[in-house]
Amino acid sequence: MAIIRVDVIDIDDPADPRVDDFRDLNSVDRRPDLPVLPGGRVGKGLVIAEGVLVAKRMIASRFAPHAFLGVDKRLTELSDELTAPSLDGVPFYRASAEVMAEVVGFHLNRGVLGAARRPEPLSVADAIADARTIAVLEGVNDHENIGSIFRNAAGLEVDAVLFGAGCADPLYRRCVRVSMGHALLVPFARFDDWPRSLTALGDNEFRLISLTPGDGSVPLSDAVGAEKVAFLVGAEGPGLSETAMRASHVRARIPMSRGTDSLNVATAAAIAFYERARSGTMDG
Repeated sequence: MAIIRVDVIDIDDPADPRVDDFRDLNSVDRRPDLPVLPGGRVGKGLVIAEGVLVAKRMIASRFAPHAFLGVDKRLTELSDELTAPSLDGVPFYRASAEVMAEVVGFHLNRGVLGAARRPEPLSVADAIADARTIAVLEGVNDHENIGSIFRNAAGLEVDAVLFGAGCADPLYRRCVRVSMGHALLVPFARFDDWPRSLTALGDNEFRLISLTPGDGSVPLSDAVGAEKVAFLVGAEGPGLSETAMRASHVRARIPMSRGTDSLNVATAAAIAFYERARSGTMDG
């Protein structure tokens, strides 16, 4: 039987400084997952994984955990993953649920947390290398929507997620949690020059499809058959900017009934991803 590589350290005092990377997760002025704190102060900018499944995906990702905090039951449930050589000497701070609650600031039903430092961000070129289907977000600033888009992307054969202007941090704790850890596994990158940098996707033979119910849009099913596709989606309410849509090759809509003109952005993205997968163009 393989032996776990982490160092199990029991924590009885919630004030123990060794667990500071997990402290006050709900505190807007101290949260360890914020790169910038209120007033412009530099934050830790850590990536936090909540729960067994998300911790497993963190271990499997490029976001190498440097510490865990959890109850004994979760230590047992993670035992297979904790045999990874990359975790040799990484501390697993074992605590009671009560001590954990005092550290993080609330009762954590999931019973385990992982913390990782942010690696160097991927470039757009690295994120789309070998990709055939990607999602491009503009102005999507709701963390739950971003997390859901990552989860949809992972389940529906989308190879990467790219961020344009006005998007929230995909490594914010809620994004990672809602994505079920897929924000750590699906490659993502930010454009430096939006939206002019969209031309790089066209240069890489991506067909840019703006999802919009507006005039001039074609049914989604008519737009997804290219060898390489990039779906552009915008924020709730305003949708994509006209400038971004002008940079696309086609505008496509999801046919809807009963006078409904739009869907939640994560739902719309999921339908587009599914239509793309269903078209069969991703198999060859």
